[in-house]
Amino acid sequence: MSDSSEAASNNGRALDYINEMARQRGYVLPYHKLMAKADFEVLQAANGLVTAAYTKQRRLDKATKELIFITSLTVLRASPGHIAGHIRVALDLGVSAEEILEAIEIALPEAGVVAFQHGFEVWADVVGATGIEPTVQTHGSGN
Repeated sequence: MSDSSEAASNNGRALDYINEMARQRGYVLPYHKLMAKADFEVLQAANGLVTAAYTKQRRLDKATKELIFITSLTVLRASPGHIAGHIRVALDLGVSAEEILEAIEIALPEAGVVAFQHGFEVWADVVGATGIEPTVQTHGSGN
């Protein structure tokens, strides 16, 4: 098989794999897409771990796993896109915006306000939350 034929075959298998990941998870991250082309073998190995711990049905239901993931990603201050993806999956599974917020609030006592704010800002953006603006003069938004 020529190098170009082999590359096309590998790209086809990687595309099939990425599509299956999207079906199972409800999302794929930018690094999944890049690794599918850059190092498909390592992507498969990493995804095997994720499948065993996360996507495979075991004792915890999918909604509970999503809440745990959202809390963990908040504490770790993961990328907003990563947190948002899990918030959207949780919403699709029927978890309420308030339940997701409660999971994010668990970060407060152990990880602190900064970690909480990181997850909270992503949550607010995804669910379209709005706040109450003060009517007295302030020194800015704190951003």
